[in-house]
Parts: sequence; C-alpha cells; structure tokens
Amino acid sequence: MTVHKGGCFCGAVEIEVHGKAEAMGYCHCSSCRSWSASPVNAFTLWKPENVKVTKGAEFLSGFKKSETSDRQFCTKCGGHLMTDHPPLGLVDVYAATIPTVEFTPGVHVNYAETVLPMKDGLPKLKDFPAELGGSGVSVPE
Repeated sequence: MTVHKGGCFCGAVEIEVHGKAEAMGYCHCSSCRSWSASPVNAFTLWKPENVKVTKGAEFLSGFKKSETSDRQFCTKCGGHLMTDHPPLGLVDVYAATIPTVEFTPGVHVNYAETVLPMKDGLPKLKDFPAELGGSGVSVPE
C-alpha cells in the first residue's frame, strides 16, 4: 500500500495517508476560503482509517464550526492539516499538506460561491454531489 507523509508548517505534527484518495478537487465555499486564507481550497478526501497522525498528536487541535466539519490545526504554528467530515465518512487532508501525493483534481464544489473562476474543463458543481447530500447541479465555467 502506498504511504505519503506530510505535516504542519513547523513540522511538530506529522501525518500519513495510506492508499489512494477517494476524490480530489477544489472547494470554493466561503468557509474554506476563510479558513485557508485563499480564494480556493485544494482538497484530497480519504477514508478516516487511511489517515494517521504519526507525530505531535498533543499539538493537534480543532475548530468545529458545524457538525459536518472539524478542522484540525497545529497549536504550535497554526498550520492547517485536515478537516474531518464525520457525516460523510471522509477526511479532507489539504493537498499542500501531503506534497508527495500527485494532486489530480476531478471536480469543483461550491462553485456558485467562487471568487476565482477557473476554466480548466473540470465539472463545476453548484454545491456538492448528490451522493454527498448536495444538489448535484452543474454550473457553467
């Protein structure tokens, strides 16, 4: 099984992801933009059992804005690592956190909220795929 390693900005927290991501893409929602301090968030989604904190668990803390998102960060440097999405059964490990994973995005979610239009030919969803509780409605690039 393939293992990729990553960590926070200062290196106090290290993580591993095992196997292959369930999905990769970009989120354009205002929450992700605000949390990441960027116009778009690059995500990689993993089954929780395939994400392991291997060092510095004592420095890992979270912010739970809603029941669907528990954002995890390092208390030493503030570096963002991942967001647990319990209702979806998935963990979003920020793409930049695991540099050896080849980021191959397949979709844009919450594109109706975009502040950075991206013309890349990928599907653009108004919110989330229907199988994840969204409308599944596509919007134009």
